[in-house]
Amino acid sequence: MESPVSYPFDPYNQLESQNLPWLISPDWWMNQFFLLLTNKPKSEWRWIPGETMVSTPQSVLLGAMYYLMIVMVGQLIMSRFKNPIKLNNIFIVHNLILTSASAFLFVGFMEQTIPMLLKHGFFWSICDYYSYTQPLEWLYFCNYLCKWVEFIDTFFLVMKKKKLQFLHVYHHALTMILCYTQIQGKTSVSWVVCSINLLVHVIMYYYYYLASRGISVFWKKYLTIFQIAQFVIDINLCFFCLYTHMAYHNFPNLPNMGDCRGTRQAAYAGCILLSSYLTLFVQFFSQVYSEGARIEIRRRREEKKRLAALAEAEKKKE
Repeated sequence: MESPVSYPFDPYNQLESQNLPWLISPDWWMNQFFLLLTNKPKSEWRWIPGETMVSTPQSVLLGAMYYLMIVMVGQLIMSRFKNPIKLNNIFIVHNLILTSASAFLFVGFMEQTIPMLLKHGFFWSICDYYSYTQPLEWLYFCNYLCKWVEFIDTFFLVMKKKKLQFLHVYHHALTMILCYTQIQGKTSVSWVVCSINLLVHVIMYYYYYLASRGISVFWKKYLTIFQIAQFVIDINLCFFCLYTHMAYHNFPNLPNMGDCRGTRQAAYAGCILLSSYLTLFVQFFSQVYSEGARIEIRRRREEKKRLAALAEAEKKKE
């Protein structure tokens, strides 16, 4: 559907960016990079299935299958090695790149969405047809490509001969697919989900960077809590958007706030996958930290017994 010329936001027009000075504007820097590579402004970029990189269902499914295959074959190969392959310096650089890229894209999303929020309000920004803009779609695409790069996390764990948890592999494989479904389905609420996830990744990859340098931190538990909180927020927003969309079109007698942009298939995928993430992360948190608490209680009891035995031995000597 072509937008009316009089309407203030066209889905594929380059919006004027924003309030940040050019030197610290992600949009400005990405435009310069795009000009350098293509001799065209970033505003001419479009998500075109079959033409844009990894933009078809076949490429996405093959990517997920290759990821799982490399993990399984890699584990088989590494089982024949006595010692792990650490590649610690490369891992440090990898984490620094991803925490920096996540921060850059997070600021990019804020640059695009804060002016919309201030001018039109929250509901318009997550649901209106015209809140899905070309600059945001470019950021969704960049975020989607990052999910392919994040597969490398698992390959490092395989080479280190670390035990892979189901949650880790499931989350990495399906998050790439989730990002594809949302950009393909053009869901306007995606910027909220992406922004929170990027903020989590800034902290998470910084934690991995510190861990790879042998630096322990007290806030690892709170990072997992933050991850769980993101899914709670995401699920509530996605179910709300799906509800008001379906009520508007199919059940107009139900209370609703109007239509919400995006295909139902993308909305279903988002609701289902995010719900599964929440379930698995809560389960992980319960297992890891409940077990840790039990171990700590047991350690303290044993320490008390040891001290009591020492005290009793001292009394007998007297």
